[in-house]
Amino acid sequence: METTAEFLRSLGVVIYADGRRRWPEEVKARIVAETLEPGVTVNSVAAKYGVRANHISEWRRLAKDGKLVLPVAAPSDEATVFAPLVMCEPEPPLARQLSEPSDGSLRLLIGDVAVELDADTPAVRIAEIVHALGAPS
Repeated sequence: METTAEFLRSLGVVIYADGRRRWPEEVKARIVAETLEPGVTVNSVAAKYGVRANHISEWRRLAKDGKLVLPVAAPSDEATVFAPLVMCEPEPPLARQLSEPSDGSLRLLIGDVAVELDADTPAVRIAEIVHALGAPS
């Protein structure tokens, strides 16, 4: 069974005589990626690698700030699911016209709907009718 020091050296970690360690960026990134797996805690990963949890938390902050590039996640065993996309032609815009017939009344045409109003119909009422028919403003 290999010791923690042998395990870390196999990963490329440099261990100095005074106990300090120099962690390669790719090892830090791999350790941080492990902490992001569902159900895994920073403390459990720290124990596995013999490092303090606050060091891993600092590496996680570096990754969050974009200063430590994490490895690509392994593909999931779950099937990829796509949502269906239905494309259709957009409906033509509603035709909106306000014309004045020869008898002095107003004719409002919105799409297939025609509304005839007295010539003295207030503009506010015309706006309310247009709004009620759902015509774009």
